Amino acid sequence: MSDKKKILVIDDEPQFAMFLVTLLEDNGYATVTARDGREGLEKTRTERPDLVLLDITMPEKSGVKYYRELKEDPDLKGLPVVIVTGISKDFEKFISTRRQVPAPEGYISKPVDQKDLLATIGKLLAP
Repeated sequence: MSDKKKILVIDDEPQFAMFLVTLLEDNGYATVTARDGREGLEKTRTERPDLVLLDITMPEKSGVKYYRELKEDPDLKGLPVVIVTGISKDFEKFISTRRQVPAPEGYISKPVDQKDLLATIGKLLAP
């Protein structure tokens, strides 16, 4: 059994998902990927990741729908989520003011600052 922390990357852009997977694995994390919110929710339930990196704009099920379903699920709502998106900072304010669900644990804008992303993940996964 590996003691590596597992991170689920949910992004519909294959090149960007591969960039994140490479960055994370090079820094000692195990990874799982999903192409959209529907597949992401399935993998969240089967893979039990320690953290989710979530894009917002995706086909099938958007990141917003995934996030809402995750935070409404009693078994999954404690899972930390870092939103990684090209959408403006206004979105961070918007999702942070939604009464139905808590604000995400992290927010990283694309293009991603690698040090910023790794620092955010490290802080959230610290024992």
